[in-house]
Amino acid sequence: QVQLVESGGGLVQPGGSLRLSCAASGSIFSIKAMGWYRQEPGKQRELVAVITSGGSTNYADSVKGRFTISRDNAKKTVYLQMNSLKPEDTAVYYCAAGVTIAIVVRAPTYWGQGTQVTVSS
Repeated sequence: QVQLVESGGGLVQPGGSLRLSCAASGSIFSIKAMGWYRQEPGKQRELVAVITSGGSTNYADSVKGRFTISRDNAKKTVYLQMNSLKPEDTAVYYCAAGVTIAIVVRAPTYWGQGTQVTVSS
């Protein structure tokens, strides 16, 4: 089993920045890809960004150029740096993990509990 714990959410003004963290523990040797999803009330969860163990990344069009996903293998932590935040970025952000990037994109095996990000003046 793998446990994922997110942190770093909060309230920020439009144009501001936040950095989310996701700490992984447990049987993480099998995890080769991790990602961030977000979900607004009443909407489907959507993929925001993914990163492989080799460092390859991919982003949703809506966040390209504003968000950066990165990982620290020694700390077993994945980050999501969010800049130029907009009100439409408001959502619960979830960390996700799986043995391949395809699994993380289609149906992650492991999920964190989520952290709220609110962008409002």
